[in-house]
Amino acid sequence: MTKENTQIRNKTALRLTLDRWSVGSALIALLVVLPIGAVLWIALTPGENIWPHLVATTLPRYLKNTAILVVSVGALAAATGTGAAWLVTMYRFPGSRAFQWLLLLPLSIPAYVGAYALVDFLEYAGPVQTAMRGAFGWQSARDYWFPEIRSIGAAVVVLAAALFPYVFLLVRTALREQSGSSYEVARALGAGPIERFWRVGLPLARPAIAAGSAIVMMETISDFGAVSFFSVQTLTTGIFSTWLEGGNRAGAAQIASLILIGVFVLVALEKKGRGRSRFYQLSRPQRAVIAMPLAGWRAGSAAFFCFIPFAVGFLLPVVVFLFHALENSDNWLDPELGRAFVNTLYVGGTAAVLTVLAALFMVYGVRMSGRKIPALLLPLTAIGYAAPGAVLAVGILFPLSKMDNAMADLLVKISGYEVGLLMTGTAFAVIFAYFVRFFAIAQGAVDAAFGRVAPSLSMAARSLGQTPGGTLRRVYFPLIRGSVGTALLLVFVDCVKELPATLLLRPFNFNTLSTRVYEKASLEQLGDASPAALLVISVGLAAVLFLARNQRRA
Repeated sequence: MTKENTQIRNKTALRLTLDRWSVGSALIALLVVLPIGAVLWIALTPGENIWPHLVATTLPRYLKNTAILVVSVGALAAATGTGAAWLVTMYRFPGSRAFQWLLLLPLSIPAYVGAYALVDFLEYAGPVQTAMRGAFGWQSARDYWFPEIRSIGAAVVVLAAALFPYVFLLVRTALREQSGSSYEVARALGAGPIERFWRVGLPLARPAIAAGSAIVMMETISDFGAVSFFSVQTLTTGIFSTWLEGGNRAGAAQIASLILIGVFVLVALEKKGRGRSRFYQLSRPQRAVIAMPLAGWRAGSAAFFCFIPFAVGFLLPVVVFLFHALENSDNWLDPELGRAFVNTLYVGGTAAVLTVLAALFMVYGVRMSGRKIPALLLPLTAIGYAAPGAVLAVGILFPLSKMDNAMADLLVKISGYEVGLLMTGTAFAVIFAYFVRFFAIAQGAVDAAFGRVAPSLSMAARSLGQTPGGTLRRVYFPLIRGSVGTALLLVFVDCVKELPATLLLRPFNFNTLSTRVYEKASLEQLGDASPAALLVISVGLAAVLFLARNQRRA
């Protein structure tokens, strides 16, 4: 009887342990999804409904500009990324091996940094137009024609240059995984280079192109810094205008809801674009794609095509900001820059650690509990990454401000002391926004790492008396710590570059590197913005080089 009681107690303890993991996982998923629900709730229950006014005035312009940007940037990034991936994979020409990695570097440049650099380079007082006036003897802008820099066309170029590596990386990987026999058969049947691309390469790479283009278009919808600098009014800038200038939170939430709908439509179109296409690899080893050498004008054209997006997306911003940083070297000693750097390390580092720890707990909890509800909640946590920073700011600030005020009033009644706003008056809201926005990155990296660990190892540990927590610490973590470190780096880099959520949620007089770049560049003070911009680029470059190293090992 005693033995049976012991077994019952052990089973009960095990069930409670599993319940704790399950409940914790559900709470984390709730934290991630809650801001999205808050946006929808605020939009559907407005105190003052300005929706008819928005529809009659600014909303059509926001929708039109956003649609033009999304379609144009998606098409240009898809064409550039796919073309470059095809060239560096299928052909050998001067610099082809280097371009396989150089074309990833624009990922380290935030779009708003690229926008400031392009305008500085091409504006009336910039080096290009100044050299033209000096060479041809023109006295003013009336003497010659030059395209308008602060325009939607320039915004398309900057965003495509910053985002095309998403398409390039996925398509290059897809092309490298294809069998070289397909192209050899097509060549034997008389298909030329263009025909092989359209009839063999493109259909096989279509899922990768669709996935990369969807990411590009979602990033375009969420952009604020570049489009606002180019004076292009989009749905994202409409949130800022309606909220900060109009003082109407419901209107901002309603515009944010439109952005969410747009993101969900893009995800649905991406899945539909893939269709039911399935391309399976054979069980026997397949012949690798053999790159064909190019010579003469063909080699030069291929190198030039790959160099242009690299130059616009990476080389130009780095050179422009390096020039300003060297010309204004005293700005490196500005105390405000130091404070912005420390603030960035604080909010980005804290958010990265909390996000990865929560992802670790949730993924492990789902695996340990074996229950359906946590497993169903896990995919929902990816919704935060699809939601732009400005949308999350709407869903975070208003609920937190109510909680903050209620908490402050309660503490005054209890203690008699005015403690202020503990969440919206500090960096808590910014950290929470980063947590929600980038949880999907950490969750994906951690989940993939757990999937590479044989289940028999944890079973053996449990059979030897290890608790779930002990199994995580002693078995799983030593095996997945490399992936955990990768997740920490990726989340931290995205936190450093995040601009809209930081602008809307930061406390008074609290700057990060990204907000300092935005504020100084908006005032045309690129000399003051350059050190912060170079620091942001350096952090992004570290992540890209880390990604490139992992790709080389693969």
